[in-house]
Amino acid sequence: MAYQNVFDLFWNQVKASVEERSFAKLTMAKTIGRPNLKNIYVRPLNSGDGFLMLVKSHYRSKETEDEEQELNLEETYAFLKSHLQTSFLSVLLFTTKKDVTFKINKKGAGRITENNPTFRDVQHAKAGKL
Repeated sequence: MAYQNVFDLFWNQVKASVEERSFAKLTMAKTIGRPNLKNIYVRPLNSGDGFLMLVKSHYRSKETEDEEQELNLEETYAFLKSHLQTSFLSVLLFTTKKDVTFKINKKGAGRITENNPTFRDVQHAKAGKL
């Protein structure tokens, strides 16, 4: 199945974890080549304005400062999807119930796997501190 369709199924699990309040963290890893952008980390953010995510872009180069954005769920989806297969081949979702991994293979097909949870508690990020 094309990775875009599988990523949408994966994102449904992200949304479900947010609704269940079990979302702990999301990480984009396994870069294509050796780009300056090394990882993208997503954590739930303490906010009185509904559910927000702190999205941190982490760079290899010490000359490039890490960037943080406060995004809602839909904005986070669009941001992460724009980095699939251009910068990253995998996304890891950590919840208090299970860990879910989305991967794109060399043929451009997506796959989802599940494992036991890494996190027991949800810790909300504070703006400026991921």
